[in-house]
Amino acid sequence: MRAIESSEFFTVGKDGVKAILTPDDRKIDLIQFEDKTLCCVKSGLGYPAIYPLRETRFEPKAEAILMDLDGTSVHSEQFWMWVIEQTTARLLGKSDFKREQEDEPFISGHSVSEHLQYMIDKYCPGGALAEARKYYFEIVNHEMAEIMAGCGKQDAFTPAPHLKEFLLTLKKEGVKIGLVTSGLYEKAMPEIVSAFRQLDMGDPVDFYDSIITAGQALRPGQTGTLGELEPKPHPWLYAEVAKVGLNMPFERRHKVIGVEDSSAGVVSIRLAGFSCIGVSGGNIDKAGIGELCDYRAEGLMEILDIIL
Repeated sequence: MRAIESSEFFTVGKDGVKAILTPDDRKIDLIQFEDKTLCCVKSGLGYPAIYPLRETRFEPKAEAILMDLDGTSVHSEQFWMWVIEQTTARLLGKSDFKREQEDEPFISGHSVSEHLQYMIDKYCPGGALAEARKYYFEIVNHEMAEIMAGCGKQDAFTPAPHLKEFLLTLKKEGVKIGLVTSGLYEKAMPEIVSAFRQLDMGDPVDFYDSIITAGQALRPGQTGTLGELEPKPHPWLYAEVAKVGLNMPFERRHKVIGVEDSSAGVVSIRLAGFSCIGVSGGNIDKAGIGELCDYRAEGLMEILDIIL
């Protein structure tokens, strides 16, 4: 992370601020005081928030593990970034549009609307988020139907290496397992259902102790749930799966650990008060957020050595 002199709400040297740090993706600012650190989560939609960044510790054996979906449990990030790319192509009316590699940290790990707003700001200034969401869900609904019917993009959802062995080991050891995603229900559930079918593991709703998604999409003609303004990197999804889903008291958070491959997810876990294992393959290092990980692992089986 690099030091800066001021952020939206704070300035070094004023009101007790000792330093301000920001990662490469500039999604958060860490505000350091003598006795605490605050994290300002920025928002492409106009709703920033400030949370305490607590010191974390983890004591094995884990009583609960909080698992990310995209990139950690199921390899699907390239597919969802392709959908964002296709949505932008429709907005521009250019079927051959291709995103730039530098866009990746900004269109993975956050909410759909955050991703789309980033692309609008960069490639379609003045474009309407509502129109982008319309195109996005048209593409998603089509692709999900194709995939669930056994056709469509064949490489869209692939279980992470050793996912079955890893999850079954956790079950055998009596570790509670929560699955957490910033993805809306209609796009997240086909992913894990597809992965479990490939692994012959039955219904994921029966297997996991708790599953938390970003809820239902809010679109004209239907109700929605709060999912676009409070997902990762905000703490609420991980806080909810731990406290409500897994019944883990906050004072026992040292027996809970989260696993993530995205920068937004790492921040979310840490703001929820839990230690975090960062796994390779996502945008943690590209976003410059690696120092917020308490542990690093190349793959799922390495995680067992940390938590058991």
